[in-house]
Amino acid sequence: MKKIGVISDTHGDLDDRIFHHLQEVDEIWHAGDVGSLAVLDKLRSFKPTRCVYGNIDDHEIRKETVLFDRFQVDGVEVLMTHIAGKPGKYSKPLWDELSKNGNPNILVCGHSHILLVKMDKLKNMLWINPGACGYKGFHSVRTIVRFVINEGNIQNMEAIELGKRGQTSMQ
Repeated sequence: MKKIGVISDTHGDLDDRIFHHLQEVDEIWHAGDVGSLAVLDKLRSFKPTRCVYGNIDDHEIRKETVLFDRFQVDGVEVLMTHIAGKPGKYSKPLWDELSKNGNPNILVCGHSHILLVKMDKLKNMLWINPGACGYKGFHSVRTIVRFVINEGNIQNMEAIELGKRGQTSMQ
């Protein structure tokens, strides 16, 4: 059994509430637009962290991360990337990746700043976009996702609101 926390679009900022809500997870998955190596370093010092780079991430972050990360967790195949399009209308790079290497059980992405957890019936994969947890962007509420993978089953899916985009952890 693995407890997973999924975040995206930090854009260089980490709200202290993230650490509170992810205290009990075994791994953090960051779906890109990290914004600074300091953010990635802080996450990695807190919990084991998997991360892909996003469109705003510079060459330093890209040296530490990948465009696509495909991995297995407790019997579940996961594919993580930043820009994915949306269920049924995939970005060309993602479409090429799926065509070449097959569909995962879970697709994790970011970029849109819109929280979406949905079963893509056409591809038979769970689509997870945790929304944005940073302060920059057009989203109104900062969000993250937390769930459990237990012997191939995805359980206890939670969407967690961190507060309004303009609201810091001190407010």
